[in-house]
Amino acid sequence: MFRPPTLSVVFSFYNETDVIPELVDRLRKVFGLLMGEGRLSSYELIFVNDASTDNSRELLEQLGREKGDIRLLNMSRNFGVSPCVLAGMERATGDAVVYMDADLQDPPETISAMLAAYHEGHDVVHTVRRSRTGETKIKLLITRLGYSILRYVSTVPIQINAGDFKLLSRRALLHLIQLKEKRPFMRGLVSWIGFKQTTIYYHREARFAGRTKFLIISPKVITNFFSSALIAFSDLPLQFSSWCGALISVSSVFYSFWLIVELLRGQPIPVWSWPIAIFAFLSGVQLFSIGLLGLYIASIHVESKRRPNYIVESSYGFDYSPEPDPSGPSMP
Repeated sequence: MFRPPTLSVVFSFYNETDVIPELVDRLRKVFGLLMGEGRLSSYELIFVNDASTDNSRELLEQLGREKGDIRLLNMSRNFGVSPCVLAGMERATGDAVVYMDADLQDPPETISAMLAAYHEGHDVVHTVRRSRTGETKIKLLITRLGYSILRYVSTVPIQINAGDFKLLSRRALLHLIQLKEKRPFMRGLVSWIGFKQTTIYYHREARFAGRTKFLIISPKVITNFFSSALIAFSDLPLQFSSWCGALISVSSVFYSFWLIVELLRGQPIPVWSWPIAIFAFLSGVQLFSIGLLGLYIASIHVESKRRPNYIVESSYGFDYSPEPDPSGPSMP
């Protein structure tokens, strides 16, 4: 006998007062229709407040009193999107969990199609953007280039234009939250856990209100690409430096043989010019390789600290205490 599932929707947000009322209204309409059709039994909206400085917190508490469907976690400081998403996931009680941005670029109405894929037996439902309204050609080009690089070098499949708007079954979620990386790259981790996965396509809308918090060429985005996305799922930088070192070393051997042949032929060769050029070139390659190794060493350094990914300052709307055990996350 078919039992309609429960659904949790997780948002990480920062200063989204202008968007939250419209977001909550559209979500409630979508879930009202799904429950009326018998495809959903209940839902909860888990908002993780990444230390907002506006009145988003008060607004959500007010909206939560209307229907009791809103849960709120307030971070003690700004920890970033992925740690906040994981904080919400660890406290989600639904049979399935959707995580998405709170800026309404990803339309809540798409959740209906995602839930249909879940009913078909899929544990992970990815969403891929067919088009992206309100974004410049330069941003689209850089984004596509970044996805292409990740897809080429990654050890797990990374879909182009698949963002952080996904549905996970309960068992997929439980495996995901066991991964305790300090710089989690969610798109890679969700693919890495496996299970039955599928993809649906949608049109990404322009931001409903406010300004984006993630400029495409900002230091924050670039740093995240190299220190989280690239390193977490690829050892190609290490291989690249090794292959460069081997190639240059072999080339220098052949060059040395050429110098000897030229000397035997009696050709004049300056003693100091070429060795200095080779030495300078190899020194540059060596520094470059050390820099790549430094990225991995920095990642190991962060992991060795064993700091928690987040600290909850307060909460609202939970029937149970959302505070995790200090030794690790706990589930209700």
